[in-house]
Amino acid sequence: MAVHMTQQRVPFLLMRGGTSRGPYFKSSDLPQDRDQLAKLLLAVVGGGHPNCIDGIGGGSPVTAKVAMLATSEVADVDVEYFFAQVGVERAAVDFAPTCGNILVGVGPAAIEMGLIPATPDKTRVRIRAVNTDAMVIAEVETPNSQVNYQGSTKISGVPNTAAPISLQFIGVEGSKTGAIFPTGSRQEKIEGLAVTCMDVAMPMLIVRAIDVGLTCRETKEQLDSSAALFDRLESIRLVAGKRMGLGDVSDSVIPKVGIIAEPAAGGSFSARYFMPWSTHPSLAVTGSQCLAACVLAPGTVGDGIAAGIGESPCRVVIEHPQGRMTLTVRYSVKGNMFEFQSAEIVRTARLIARGELMVPPSVFAG
Repeated sequence: MAVHMTQQRVPFLLMRGGTSRGPYFKSSDLPQDRDQLAKLLLAVVGGGHPNCIDGIGGGSPVTAKVAMLATSEVADVDVEYFFAQVGVERAAVDFAPTCGNILVGVGPAAIEMGLIPATPDKTRVRIRAVNTDAMVIAEVETPNSQVNYQGSTKISGVPNTAAPISLQFIGVEGSKTGAIFPTGSRQEKIEGLAVTCMDVAMPMLIVRAIDVGLTCRETKEQLDSSAALFDRLESIRLVAGKRMGLGDVSDSVIPKVGIIAEPAAGGSFSARYFMPWSTHPSLAVTGSQCLAACVLAPGTVGDGIAAGIGESPCRVVIEHPQGRMTLTVRYSVKGNMFEFQSAEIVRTARLIARGELMVPPSVFAG
């Protein structure tokens, strides 16, 4: 970091990854102390204000995300990806979860930063998600050894097309808790509501939409306007967090919350995803894997909800508020044993800006 008058400057890339957006940093350019790092991220994003007015955040959880990258010293890993969720109205930074949408931009960002070299035609980037220790293999188009952002791939929730980036997620079972069913049950009741507590790529509390008076056809705005719904789900989420071994989750965004229902528009099933204090405008990449696992695993609240899913590897199409998300899932069911082996998904990313972010001196006071 260099001093610029009364502020300090930090090199960054601003990227859209999937349906999320945020600054991407080299870890070596940031404070190593976690408390000071949190202060810096709050300052650059503008966390703690509904409009993120004093930073580059967009006043939404999906535009208040941060990626921090480093070259890996681990064998068979190219890039270490550390994620942070910055609070919008809450002046807090959560380092517990990961983000699969922001991860879409990690391969291109690592190449742009010079952390790994590009290869002609396509570059394969082996990424370790530090927050969850999951492995992701990204394939980025790099004609003439430069990242290509132009293409015809369209994803729901993004207005323009771009070059495809394929992601393969491996080893996502028990991402934070160490178990796919961290409570030991595939289905249980919390405050009289049937739920599944599951951990595949993202710890989640999953319920059937019909059980909370919903259909999964509601818009984000309709759901966000229901304070009673969020109060009820938060009360249940706090209990689920303790049962899952996550402790007091009142200040943590995990476990996330998902509601599921039969398909309404030709997909495999419908879903709405909560982050958890507001509705996701589309769907999280990590959350989509957990929701897919829920409908594939026997005995969960999702058992019997999905339509048209075949044998492994199978195509799972999840309907969300802005369209649909498609995954290719490899899994196995042997007797009472369920194994989620991998998930593949194609997304897009775009480099929006590069330069320096200015950090107020108050971040480093004391």
